[in-house]
Amino acid sequence: MGTMPVLISDASADDWAIIGVRVLTIALVPQGGGDNVTVWTAPTPAPLINLEQLDQLGEILGNASVPTGTYTGAVLSVSANPGDVLLTVSGNPESGFPLTAGTTVPAEQIQIQGKSGPQGSLTVAVNVGFDSPLTVTTGTNNALDLEFDLSHPAFIVGHTPPAAAGATLWAVDFKGPVRHHPVRDIAALVLRHLYGSVGSVAADGASLTVTRDFPVLPATNPETAVAGAQSLQIQADAVNGTIFYDVDAKARSVVTNFSAQAMTLPGKFVRIAARYQEDGSLVAVRVWASGEFSKVWLSPEGHVAHVNTATDVITVDDESGIGVPVSIDANTQFFFRAPADPSADTTPIGTGTGFLTSGQLVRGFKLHVSAVDPLATPMVAQSIDIETAAYSGRISAAGSSGFTYTRSFARSTDDYTVSLDYIAATTPNGTDGSGNPVTGFKWWDLTFPTLVTTGSAAIPDFVSATAGGVNFGGTVGALQAWGVSRATWGDPADPGSWTLRNAVLVPTPLPLGTVTTPFAAGTFAMSVAGGTLPATVAVGTSAPSATLVYQLDRSGGILTISPIDVTTAPGLQALSGGLVAGALVKVYGVPQPDGTLKAYVLVYYTGMMPAS
Repeated sequence: MGTMPVLISDASADDWAIIGVRVLTIALVPQGGGDNVTVWTAPTPAPLINLEQLDQLGEILGNASVPTGTYTGAVLSVSANPGDVLLTVSGNPESGFPLTAGTTVPAEQIQIQGKSGPQGSLTVAVNVGFDSPLTVTTGTNNALDLEFDLSHPAFIVGHTPPAAAGATLWAVDFKGPVRHHPVRDIAALVLRHLYGSVGSVAADGASLTVTRDFPVLPATNPETAVAGAQSLQIQADAVNGTIFYDVDAKARSVVTNFSAQAMTLPGKFVRIAARYQEDGSLVAVRVWASGEFSKVWLSPEGHVAHVNTATDVITVDDESGIGVPVSIDANTQFFFRAPADPSADTTPIGTGTGFLTSGQLVRGFKLHVSAVDPLATPMVAQSIDIETAAYSGRISAAGSSGFTYTRSFARSTDDYTVSLDYIAATTPNGTDGSGNPVTGFKWWDLTFPTLVTTGSAAIPDFVSATAGGVNFGGTVGALQAWGVSRATWGDPADPGSWTLRNAVLVPTPLPLGTVTTPFAAGTFAMSVAGGTLPATVAVGTSAPSATLVYQLDRSGGILTISPIDVTTAPGLQALSGGLVAGALVKVYGVPQPDGTLKAYVLVYYTGMMPAS
């Protein structure tokens, strides 16, 4: 048997505060056949896991004992009964989103695609193929990380049929947006804070054992926990020290072991910021402890919705879609999670209000706040863990040293235009698509991380790839490349600010379009609402970079999402039949230097046509 950390993660979506799912089981598919091997089973009742909180983070489900061998895929069983998928709108959704901030979608308005089984026990089986086989041995710790792409255009689709009397129904399709995220270096994983109940402290104080807990969704008042079945051993950082917060006593200390807490910790609830060691053990960076679960949970976790530098207040979307105002004072410490560097992981990158006024925190960063007093009003931040520093938006001025992101929101005071440098060419930056270590900036097209561009060609190729645009004329005008980047702190390229590790070219948002020239030889032409000029769209038909094509049929108030495999003759025939002159089409694509659009996702409609 070998030990395998089992995690789930996601790529975030701006419009939701909660996308809650119940994952019932995870099984591995052995290479060469044989029965699937179950590596995780949910406790009863199965907790709702909020995927929206896992923006480039790993949620530890447990450390599984797995038969040694090679595995080529995984099968997830997701619960699909009414109420098993929870959708709550964020505190400040994008302009034009059909629901108001903080709205929880009623269960009867959520249509889960592909479900099967008897009433009350409905499930969806999600098959995930691995790009390369996953090998489990007794001497290694290959983690299984399954990622939900929340921004995938076919994951959550809203429609308003006449029979719904004006209500928006939401079709949720798990088959497509779930993929395997290979973990090349377990020690570099950024983990979401985990909750647990302390069972015991080791006799030498070097570690504590916790049983995983999960917050109840939707949140209760006071918030309570769903007890898990997995136990985890968490070590104290004997070298750099673990920061320990006694929430009840409002006390802070730095410990190299838990001996001083051995008599009081068992039975208490904890929230832990942890990191993996190369040997698979977990080390605590920060620990918050209380006799009440609600106290370790109350400090808000979520994405930054607003930064007010005039009042030194940030607003954080909590798990209920409510913006929580948090005051920053002279003593607030800002940390950036850097598990690969234990010293940096425990050292603040800034203290006080100057961190805000210097523009180092923007909307979209994912963080977890720890309050001086979680019950106080207003809430004052004692420390802030920045878990992911993500910049996104329209790309411009790409050059040899960096580029500019421009992002606009419904609330103009959240807009930003920021120019950032690439990391230094000598900075270690994970691996390429084959698992080889790389240094310096790297980039890829969305969902094709195995085709990552690295090395000396990365920057000039990126400059070339983002130099183009697609001009539709009219009020739409020219559309440029869009991207999202993960930033880091303290790089030699700019030690006192954020620098860009990577860029992922994401589909540029386009309005609803009309086919002007039918599909033939891999291309078609389309115009869009508000535009005056047609543009050419290229459809990839060769694996593994084929365009993701979906047929959406709306009949009788039911929305059916059908993937079309355009690498096959029947798939191409279906696409040709759908993309005729005058047909409505929705395209998500990346502008090319020649003025065409490379389609990443293409949706064509049958049945009742969409109005927008």
